Amino acid sequence: MARFFQPKKKTSIDTKHQAIKVEKLDHQGAGIAFLNKKPVFIEGALAGEQVLMQLTETKSKFARANLIKVLEPSSERVDAFCPHYQVCGGCDLQHLQRDAQVTHKQQALSQLMRKFSGETLTLSEPVLGDDKGYRRRARLSLMWDKKAQHLDFGFRQRASKNIVNVTDCPVLDTELNRHLAPLQSLLTGFQRPETLGHLELVRGANTPVMVLRHLAPLAEKDHAALVAYAQNNGLTLYLMPENNQLVKVIGDDPYYDENGVTIPFLPTNFIQVNRNVNEKMVQQALAWLEVEESDRVLDLFCGLGNFSLPLAKLAKEVVGVEGIDDMVLKATDNAQINQLKNVAFYQANLEEDMTSQTWAGQKFDKILLDPARAGAAGIIEQLGAFSARKVVYVSCNPATLARDSQSLLNQGYELARLGMLDMFPHTSHLESMALFVKKR
Repeated sequence: MARFFQPKKKTSIDTKHQAIKVEKLDHQGAGIAFLNKKPVFIEGALAGEQVLMQLTETKSKFARANLIKVLEPSSERVDAFCPHYQVCGGCDLQHLQRDAQVTHKQQALSQLMRKFSGETLTLSEPVLGDDKGYRRRARLSLMWDKKAQHLDFGFRQRASKNIVNVTDCPVLDTELNRHLAPLQSLLTGFQRPETLGHLELVRGANTPVMVLRHLAPLAEKDHAALVAYAQNNGLTLYLMPENNQLVKVIGDDPYYDENGVTIPFLPTNFIQVNRNVNEKMVQQALAWLEVEESDRVLDLFCGLGNFSLPLAKLAKEVVGVEGIDDMVLKATDNAQINQLKNVAFYQANLEEDMTSQTWAGQKFDKILLDPARAGAAGIIEQLGAFSARKVVYVSCNPATLARDSQSLLNQGYELARLGMLDMFPHTSHLESMALFVKKR
């Protein structure tokens, strides 16, 4: 018998405004209410609030809704200090008191670790810094609105590709923030503003940096105006005529200096956004590892040497491993600049088998790893072979930390310490650090 395809009927959504009680927050800071026992996620709602919401999506196991109005606010709700908060996608927790944000992130970390790894542990004191003016880098999107004859200059709108025009960002470093309005005015007057891609601002310890991505050669007068602005304001200027092609036009090479080392970088290199928290994070990692003069230490996903170089000032020998060739070369140069001869850097794909690597045939007393959001699924299964007594795992994704923790537990380690790092205040982004100790 012939069978004919019958498309499933679309589930109709009741878009009427509905009052509902918010029970708790999910680990990304959205409010969770329950409608006919189904969880409904409501961005911007807080636990304990009575709100008016409108359903936007409904699935078999969950639904999503827009927050229409707060009927009974939480005692922890505050007015956002940024005028762009309601539309900008940069911050998502400014409506929650800072202390409550910290508590929420700690609870989220504990719950995720307990859910995925089965481990329950009292958290260490959170690593905190300033909650305003903390961002030392930002990428601003540029888009020419032909109809309005206006250059959109700012950050992406929440859940949209549209650009929110921003000339004042309270969480951006004050030295960088003061350039937003004049740079928008300058770039708007360019001969071909439609060819501009994005603008990146980075704060080095010695100089603020500006990078302009452009899709066509700049007019001579526009180039001259940009150089004059950089000269008059003490900025280092780079141009990026093509992706990954960086041309320094004027200014000093930037660096940051923290934890007793100087680390030069290019504006395309990854550096931690929050200077104060990064400094405290490195100090905590060194303290948790209890590095001794006789120790051999392995630093995986080492980047420019953010952890490797401070480690080398304490340990007998440090080996740093990174997947990107350019970063390995920069880290090697950075070791020479800091006159550190007991650290060596290697390039390797840390998702692959390491047994053929020369450095991997050695033993290490301590290991530190700081992977990207995807975690360390490739190398984590191989850490036991290094016979390290202690492992510090720095994570920007608690879900992958919890997953990888299970592997370390299976390899004979126990979770000894766990703490939250508030690298991005007023956002739901959660960084953490875990210490694993080899069972005797």
